[in-house]
Amino acid sequence: MITQNAYLRPHGIYTFSIPALAGRFDDGTPYVTCPAAGVCAAVCYARVGTFRFPKVLAKHQRNLRRILSDLPQWRQDMLAELAAPRFRGGRYLRIHDAGDFFSDAYLDAWLAIARATSGMTFYTYTKEVARFKRLVEPDPPLNWRWVYSYGGKQDHLIAPGDRVADVFPSEAAITRAEHHSNDASDLLAVLGPSPVGMVMNNHPHLRKRIGERTLREWQEQKRSARRHGPGRLNARPCRSEQTQACHEPDLPEERADDH
Repeated sequence: MITQNAYLRPHGIYTFSIPALAGRFDDGTPYVTCPAAGVCAAVCYARVGTFRFPKVLAKHQRNLRRILSDLPQWRQDMLAELAAPRFRGGRYLRIHDAGDFFSDAYLDAWLAIARATSGMTFYTYTKEVARFKRLVEPDPPLNWRWVYSYGGKQDHLIAPGDRVADVFPSEAAITRAEHHSNDASDLLAVLGPSPVGMVMNNHPHLRKRIGERTLREWQEQKRSARRHGPGRLNARPCRSEQTQACHEPDLPEERADDH
């Protein structure tokens, strides 16, 4: 269930993933894996490219199916896999390069796995702010690191002092905003200084959709539109980070049968 990719392998980072956002298994059963996703759903890199290759998606769906069908057994299987020699000696496991902690029980299972696996550091990006503040922040495992990533429905729950990450159109934009790039290593998101900035993925149609905004700015525009009315239906992305008077039409809620 645990793999590596070309970007994370040089840093000794392993990954565990489930499908991004929502979808259906082969038998038609729907699932939702990112209940707190907001505008990020519209530009999610894990919904395009290699993540949609049949073999990759099938593997992620197998992981999710095991979790949903028998969570205690999945937890035991994960512990058995993590006991392998290759995971010893200060390794890192990034939980979810797709998907999120979609339930209390699922998050609790990961916390139990981390507490029972002292030789590895577990880290994750998440938009499940409320869930983490209830279940993680009061007593996190010593080998557990996390960063709240902007662009979700719970951005407004992020508090001063929280470790945060935002997506920017360029490295120059990260510098101008006085954020700290994680370009050198993904581990900087949880081990380096905060706030963290990362550059938008390189899919042209997704870059066009986000424009010159960050995910934090885009999500706040959406919240503002909800408070003050729908705005202009044909609004375009802001063309400058300094623009404050632009509006974004409300995006439809994601449904499992949309994918």
